[in-house]
Amino acid sequence: MANSLPLTFNQAVRGITEFIEVAIHTILYVRQIYPADLFVRRKKYDTPVFQSRHPALNEYISSAVKAIGEQLMTGNVDKIVVVIKDKEQVALERFLFSVENMIQVESFNKDTSVEDAMSPAVLGQYLRGFLVKLNMIESQLGQMGLGDDVSFTIVIELKSDNVPVTKDKNPPPWIPRMKQSSHVSHPKPSRRHRAILLR
Repeated sequence: MANSLPLTFNQAVRGITEFIEVAIHTILYVRQIYPADLFVRRKKYDTPVFQSRHPALNEYISSAVKAIGEQLMTGNVDKIVVVIKDKEQVALERFLFSVENMIQVESFNKDTSVEDAMSPAVLGQYLRGFLVKLNMIESQLGQMGLGDDVSFTIVIELKSDNVPVTKDKNPPPWIPRMKQSSHVSHPKPSRRHRAILLR
């Protein structure tokens, strides 16, 4: 019965951050940023996904997702971007998660169901659809084929004039993004440059 009630703000934030974490692991696997044997197959939202088994990589992703969740709770986030970069740190592909239209509620109301919001079950179906799209990216875009010459970064783009807010006593260092590290540059003939938008 609780699965058919409209989402609360807190449930929506938890759902989005959980999905972003799963999506990051899946992107790294599908785009072959790390060897396939570094990942283990799991199931989320009734669809197969891949999760890294490397402790340091998992810690990096978890801490980034924690920061994303914290910023989502404040309503500061415009976009979350997973950027695939070459060895010169030039962005080759961007996976963009736009959350700019997330509803805002008063802080005392964040555990109350939001009128006309989707249910957790419907949210799960939407997120499943996004994961299916992510798993199909390889067939649509082809392999990157850059071997060990690629890396990635996770960028949180805040709404204009907002600064990161944290309750953590030991917050992560906030580093302003460099334009070339998160935007796909003008294509050179031998490289593939793409921006993938998932809404």
